[in-house]
Amino acid sequence: MNNIFAVAGIVIKELYRRKDVYVLFVLTVLLCLLMGSVHFFDDGRIVRYLKEICLLLVWISSLIIAITCAARQIPAERENRTLLPLLAKPLTRWQLVLGKFFGCWFACGLALLCFYLFFGLLAASREHYWPVLEYFQAALLHWVMLGVVVALALFGSLIFAAPSSNATICFATVTGILVLGRHLNKIALQLPEPRRSLLYGLYYVIPHFELFDLRDLIIHDWPPIAWTVCGLAMLYAAAYGTVFLAASCFVFRRKAVN
Repeated sequence: MNNIFAVAGIVIKELYRRKDVYVLFVLTVLLCLLMGSVHFFDDGRIVRYLKEICLLLVWISSLIIAITCAARQIPAERENRTLLPLLAKPLTRWQLVLGKFFGCWFACGLALLCFYLFFGLLAASREHYWPVLEYFQAALLHWVMLGVVVALALFGSLIFAAPSSNATICFATVTGILVLGRHLNKIALQLPEPRRSLLYGLYYVIPHFELFDLRDLIIHDWPPIAWTVCGLAMLYAAAYGTVFLAASCFVFRRKAVN
């Protein structure tokens, strides 16, 4: 574990030395500042609409950070010719993969903390109350979902040739699942066999990222969900993350590092 956390610490430092995180945070802050004008409208629907826009930008920014950070980790080590020196130390390949994963995941957690904290404080300053539990559940499940995304991007970095192609494919895949994943079973009912069975199979195989989307709790001031549901969602994410990480370790063990 010392080796894994040492690699994770390097990943976190490397991410926050780059400028893309700060650019995304500044863009999010600029859009969130629109909430400062809600008193001029005095309309609850406009307030909810602004919240939805701000939270959507938080989700987009977090996905960009998670995918781009994970997609470049191992290819960058190979390109900089630092992969062989890393593996020459008492560091196995699976430890390197897990270190890269935890580094990217923890870095995403720190970014989410900044995003949700700023958004929550700004909303509380205008609405004069802050549903902390709802914010905590939304941020927690959002972070858990990003763990699966990071594991998916790490696996893609060992399959695809360039980090840019891997990031594009991962972002398109995650976006497609978020937008269309919940509707695949309904679409399958309208198709003839064997496409119906194939689409049903795809519906049950893909990770349903929309299950971790709790933005409606904040937008519509709904009560928090049961903690048993949160626990089941975390176990669901852990299962998919473990599958992608195991596949990454298997592929990396058989892959040439030169």
